[in-house]
Amino acid sequence: MKNYLFVFLILVSALFLNACSAKKQPSQGSDSLTAKQGEKNNDSLATKQPSKDNNFPVLADRYFGEKPPGLTPKEFAPKIVSPDGLFEGGNYSPDMRKFYFSRKNGKYKKRTFFVISYENNKWGNESETEIRWPRYSKDGKIMYKGNKYRERTDSGWSELKSMGPPFTDKHIMGISVSNKGTFFFDQFERPDTVGAISYSRLINGKYEPRQKMGPEVNTGTWIAHPHIAPDESFLIWDVVRKDGYGGSDIYISFRGKDGSWLPAMNMGDQINTRFDESGAGLSIDGKYLFFSRGEWKPKEGGGTYWVGKPYWVDAKIIESLRPKQ
Repeated sequence: MKNYLFVFLILVSALFLNACSAKKQPSQGSDSLTAKQGEKNNDSLATKQPSKDNNFPVLADRYFGEKPPGLTPKEFAPKIVSPDGLFEGGNYSPDMRKFYFSRKNGKYKKRTFFVISYENNKWGNESETEIRWPRYSKDGKIMYKGNKYRERTDSGWSELKSMGPPFTDKHIMGISVSNKGTFFFDQFERPDTVGAISYSRLINGKYEPRQKMGPEVNTGTWIAHPHIAPDESFLIWDVVRKDGYGGSDIYISFRGKDGSWLPAMNMGDQINTRFDESGAGLSIDGKYLFFSRGEWKPKEGGGTYWVGKPYWVDAKIIESLRPKQ
């Protein structure tokens, strides 16, 4: 049994990841994502704006004081975000002053979303939030969730709005945007189906019909959570394949000199294990790759529940896999 509602995600995107991307707006009518939005925001969804000082938190505090990993993944902030191993997915805001994440199972009878904010030169305590698995435009002014988005306003975030075609015809769990404004996203007939990754380019201010990626990417089952590099030089996603290590694994495809996508590569046994790995993506500063690792455990009386934790690894692991061309 699989679950791909992790954001990280995660997100995206990359857990953590898709916030590295930029966004231009198409001209598609009042219900779609447009260059200028004048609708009033919903006060119930308003959140405190980041400080006018848009510099990242000091390096020592940026990742909750955690010692950065090398080329071997290590658990990320276990005492802070996953003390009970119930982490699903999470990511930072573009200024790295907020960390959004979710937990489920155990004492959390339903999926619960949290945010931790960096204020007065320190991280505060977690608090519940209505913001769910956000992914951002590069300038931080648009927040994406599936095929919907919110805009930043003077008083917070607007209510959710539809992105419009071509993003509304199927269920989307993971979405990521390149610096060119190209969206890469998974799509499902229903949330419980196999899925595939597609893309849509911004052409003359409008988004083209979705283009399904080739077998280099769309081979296997439970194909989900794409994370596109800002320069579109590589794509990361998770999938169940016969050559994997067990459960879902994280794969990468690099773009060739001719613009085509090279055959997918399993990211190896440093990242992938017999457990489920998913929701990979780069940190805002591009230095680390974050992902989720976990497994399904049986419940008393039937059914299963998820036990997962966040991991991070030096992003140099990507370059170690890049083929010479």
